Amino acid sequence: METRKVQVTGGSTYTVSLPKDWATDNGVSSGSTVEFYPEDDSLLLTPRSESERQEGTLDVSDLEGERLTRAVMTMYVSGFDIIRLEAGRITTDQRRAIRDATQSLVGVEVLEETNDSVVIQDLLDSSELSIVNAVSRMRLIATSMLADAVTALVENDDDIALDVIERDDDVDRLWLVVSRIFRATLRSPRAAEELGVPREDCFDFHSSARQLERVADHAAKISNLALKLDEIPEDVAEALTDLHADASDVLEKSMDALFADDSGEANELGHAARQAVLEIDEHTRRIDDMLRDLAPVQAQSLGLIVDSLSRSADYGGNIAETALQKAAPRP
Repeated sequence: METRKVQVTGGSTYTVSLPKDWATDNGVSSGSTVEFYPEDDSLLLTPRSESERQEGTLDVSDLEGERLTRAVMTMYVSGFDIIRLEAGRITTDQRRAIRDATQSLVGVEVLEETNDSVVIQDLLDSSELSIVNAVSRMRLIATSMLADAVTALVENDDDIALDVIERDDDVDRLWLVVSRIFRATLRSPRAAEELGVPREDCFDFHSSARQLERVADHAAKISNLALKLDEIPEDVAEALTDLHADASDVLEKSMDALFADDSGEANELGHAARQAVLEIDEHTRRIDDMLRDLAPVQAQSLGLIVDSLSRSADYGGNIAETALQKAAPRP
């Protein structure tokens, strides 16, 4: 940390010098323009730069399959707009993994291919992306997936189950978008200003999006189990439907609390959601007692479904906790 004394020039202008090492490292010299971003009692300063697209290069010689796909996703989340993947020779399997990665990302396409490189580019304008809209979309998809997964189970409908499983990819893509936006706000105050959302709120939205991504995973898990199960007893089906209704209520209250502009409303909804989670625990114990009378294999699968619904409610409770923190007074 360095300190500087504020001086007055011209009788009314406050001035302060910049640390020379910082200025040199960031290309700031006499005549350079810097940008100031007020944040409550803080003032962030950054060198002014042209809005160039960030380019990154990755040597993929030793990467294949899932490792290569994950590496591309990591570069995307880290904020690179153009990603150049290089190797002595790009194999067919590597090209397939790269295509899988681009299909798992929003707005990313292959720009150029040669024997020793593949260049992919994010075609979306990051300044036009909205973390609020992305999280809202995740909410709609994840909650509808959970509802349809239970419907597929109780109605023994494989088509609905398969559709739920496919939609999990949509939630994963949005989760990566949210992560990319969030990391951009950490790197640059300009990104946060263009987004129009305080960085603390971006953290809350990112944290909640992670919970929604897990809800979608459990909806897909329920659907996979539903594909293996035949018809289930009517009383169990009714109990699971009621359990889902309770879990869904927690999720809806939690997300409403997160998006609420009024702190009083957010607190009321958040506390109601947290209380509802405690009541669900008793509900799950009653269903577990019902499963003891079923065949072991069926009871085990239904027990996993009960656990997924219970965990989905817990994730809603986590969102409620985040919403309560978001609504709390800030120092």
